[in-house]
Amino acid sequence: MDRLQGRVALVTGAASGIGQATAQRLAEEGAAVVVTDVQDEVGEKVAAQICDAGHRAVYAHQDVADELDWTRAVQRAVAEFGRLDILVNNAGVGDLGTIEDTTAEQYARTIAIDQTGVFLGMKSAAQQLKDSGHGAVINISSIFGTSGGFGTSPAYHAAKGAIRTLTKNIALHWADAGVRVNSIHPGFVDTPILDGARGTEFETTMIDMTPMGRLGRPEEIAAAVAYLASDDASFVTGSELYVDGGYMAR
Repeated sequence: MDRLQGRVALVTGAASGIGQATAQRLAEEGAAVVVTDVQDEVGEKVAAQICDAGHRAVYAHQDVADELDWTRAVQRAVAEFGRLDILVNNAGVGDLGTIEDTTAEQYARTIAIDQTGVFLGMKSAAQQLKDSGHGAVINISSIFGTSGGFGTSPAYHAAKGAIRTLTKNIALHWADAGVRVNSIHPGFVDTPILDGARGTEFETTMIDMTPMGRLGRPEEIAAAVAYLASDDASFVTGSELYVDGGYMAR
């Protein structure tokens, strides 16, 4: 498919997992992709793999909690490809403690990356997206942006919940500016983050709690991103798309 031919995308946290699959899918759909991450070696490899497959991509180091890094990433997209049409705010970190075990510093770090990074991304890319004529933002939230989960990870839940509402707020603000803004809420997805849980009771619990009886695949989230980035979703903004195997339908 070539739904994104001639467009330019910036995907954060694209060195692995959902971000990597998304960068590859958008490139396959015709977009030039700026792959960003803090993991430089693997990020460079992802960009190289996309280019080796006959598509266009570059890698840029980016800490999404740093406003200057956001300015540089957007400028890199314009310098390399002349424009920026699609922003995928995917980069994030998790936390596992309870509220009693979470320090203020840990809370602030998770919020800075998972929540403030999304705000900075949309703010920094605003003019390019409005100039695009096909501007699309896809913010990766979580089922835990709506659900209380297991009662742990308070900073992660707070950040992902904020993304859910911030998405709607900016969607309304940009509704007549030609920029669509939507959020995707993945369920339990088989990414490297879950490596430590493989074969454990925690993995079994995640599968048992998913009505479809399995973990999701990064490629399934990437397919949803590609849809929301394309003109197939031209009348879709401010929405939240759950790609969770039925978890939130229970």
